[in-house]
Amino acid sequence: MDNDTHKQHNDSQESSDVASDSQPVMQELSLPSKLLALLFYKGEPETIRSLARVLAVSEEEVGSAADALRERLLDSGLALVTDGASLELRTSPAASEMITALRKDELSRDLGNAGAETLAIVLYRGPVSRAEIDHIRGVNSSFILRALMMRGLVERIDDPENKRTYRYRATTETLAHLGISDVTQLPDHHVVSSELTAFFESARS
Repeated sequence: MDNDTHKQHNDSQESSDVASDSQPVMQELSLPSKLLALLFYKGEPETIRSLARVLAVSEEEVGSAADALRERLLDSGLALVTDGASLELRTSPAASEMITALRKDELSRDLGNAGAETLAIVLYRGPVSRAEIDHIRGVNSSFILRALMMRGLVERIDDPENKRTYRYRATTETLAHLGISDVTQLPDHHVVSSELTAFFESARS
């Protein structure tokens, strides 16, 4: 191998080493961190059984991870709450005054396109699950739904077909504001509702 070829080989090797060193190394998340990510994404209570299935661990391991996460969240502004069967990520009671101020600010604003779109889906498709709303919109709707519930426009109810999940429907206050007593009185309700049903049926097939 001549000197030029040897130099090119070394330069190529050094460039490869530099590129390799510059690539970020993804570290495996701890179980409490995985639990935090899932609960943050869901934005609503999730059963311990379901979390155990998703995380591929036992329910006892989820419980231990929840205890560790609860300790980690102390003085963080967040809190992990449970009813014994489900877990939910919420803001800490210590942040209630700040949250109340933010809530008042949110209520003074317009719904915005995302809020109006989500409310329309709830009106024409409700009672509807968050998963169905996300599927229609193509994005996570947990924060929009929270804002709508804070305004008293949408309420969350148990899913009669699956006690582990919830459904969302318009409140009577929303219907009264729209000047109707039933969602079937909405403009083109039958047409829009039928199209949404067809959309979901085609997605499942």
